[in-house]
Amino acid sequence: MGIREVEVAGNTVTIHEADDVYDPVTGRALTGSWVWDSAFILSEWMVHHGRLDFDLHGRTVVELGAGTGLPGLTAALLGANHVVLTDVAQLLPGLQKNVEANSLGDRVEVRELLWGLDDLRTSGVGELEDVDLVLMSDVFFDASEMRALAKTLKRLCGRETRVWSASEVREWIEESLEELRREGFRVVELPSQQLVLSSSAAAMATEESPSFAIFVLVPPSCDSGPETDTTEVDT
Repeated sequence: MGIREVEVAGNTVTIHEADDVYDPVTGRALTGSWVWDSAFILSEWMVHHGRLDFDLHGRTVVELGAGTGLPGLTAALLGANHVVLTDVAQLLPGLQKNVEANSLGDRVEVRELLWGLDDLRTSGVGELEDVDLVLMSDVFFDASEMRALAKTLKRLCGRETRVWSASEVREWIEESLEELRREGFRVVELPSQQLVLSSSAAAMATEESPSFAIFVLVPPSCDSGPETDTTEVDT
């Protein structure tokens, strides 16, 4: 599909997209091979709001379902000193290409991670200690996968870990969020006025454009931790 250049906090981030990466089981193109609008939304929110509440300097960050890795690369540009971009094996070469294209190999690494593993050490991610932040964009599309996602989040998160996720608001998103609640997560939706369209997303915006939301997920182990200035989603 080509190369996209995205402005992030005064930096130009180069993202390589592809349309020839396929699921070996279904034969369908893997949608994580290109940038989705929710990744733009999350990156812009991190720049304008997220880092004001949570200083990213020196932090360890994991992006789940990273796709092309824009939010994780943004975290590195905002000061995180160890970022791990994770996804299925077929998407790792593209992720690595984007890390190298932005000269972030000293702070960003790429690893395969399948949600729901009993032992994260098989992916290398289990070696991480003190994960400060988990990032996700557009992962609430299949409620049947939420138990596996919850299992992975519980293994990654300590008491101080933050979880930020952006998603296009679709009719089935609530089912996925409800599954996460059943797994013990508190789901918090941030005020809509905090959403900022990136220049790329804004250029495509129309009156019929989809709406987006930023969610904070509070894992069971963290639910007695510090409060954030958020508004909880109505259930």
